[in-house]
Amino acid sequence: MEWRKASPAPVLFVSGPEEYFAGRAIRSVRELLRKQDSSLEIHEIEAADYSAGTLTNITSPSLFAEPRLVIIRGLEKCSDDLISDGIEYLSNPTDDTTVILRHNGSSVRGKKLVEAIRESEIAAEVVCADIKKDSDRQAFVLGEFAHEGRKIAPAAVRALLDAFADDTAELAAACNQLMLDSAESITEEIVDRYYGGRVETNAFKVADAALAGRSGEAMALLRHALATGADPVPLVAAISMKIRQMAKIYVNRSASATTLGMAPWQLDRARKDLTGWTDDGLAAAIQATASADAAAKGAERDPIYSLEKLVNLISNKGIVAGNRR
Repeated sequence: MEWRKASPAPVLFVSGPEEYFAGRAIRSVRELLRKQDSSLEIHEIEAADYSAGTLTNITSPSLFAEPRLVIIRGLEKCSDDLISDGIEYLSNPTDDTTVILRHNGSSVRGKKLVEAIRESEIAAEVVCADIKKDSDRQAFVLGEFAHEGRKIAPAAVRALLDAFADDTAELAAACNQLMLDSAESITEEIVDRYYGGRVETNAFKVADAALAGRSGEAMALLRHALATGADPVPLVAAISMKIRQMAKIYVNRSASATTLGMAPWQLDRARKDLTGWTDDGLAAAIQATASADAAAKGAERDPIYSLEKLVNLISNKGIVAGNRR
């Protein structure tokens, strides 16, 4: 069962490491059950604290026959009693009861119960796979908008991913905020209007301006980012990511986006950024990036100077300003 379409089942197994997806799925099921019957009884249990007989007691038929939802979290830390009671419950579930078991996949604890759930005809599984690649994040954003019947331009997706590089919950909240905008299709300009001040966006704008050869603009953006509290480390990281992508393509011009571990738009952008670069220039940029990264992490007393030298070098395609032939 896809996490966005999670629906009630006698036993619902929510598996996988992405906590945001799991939370959304569980919340969706809870809201659906409440809409069906406002008298829904909800019980939440930590698997590590479970004691024998608890599941039987909670799910036993009551005098008023209220529907029940039992949410058991942390199945990867479950007690032996839960394994035994859970397997027994699968063979004799209670009517009008939904039991949700959450397992983040961090351990093999409870393997016997997990196998029994997956073999059971009354159970359904919601898989919450981790978001590891840019292509995963891109698919997530497109899925959020498609789920609500909204449109977002490819450039807007790229800008949004630049602004929210790591946190899935923040990325989802940003998508929801953008969908409140009345525009027929969300554009890059709209994303920039809402989130242009974020550190991550500033970092990538610095990198983009430098790679486009706009030295003055890149330096102004860099100093603005630093003046508004940006940490040098993510600024260097943004530039480093761009340089790594360019280096990958430089040695394998015909490789596909999938082979290089990039989204198609990243491949196109990196190929465009490579225009005018030479072997020596790219090597110099890689070395300067490594030096700036070390400086930003404490190797030098003045990391800002190293970062400014890096931006200047990249703006000149790996050639130190004043040393052009």
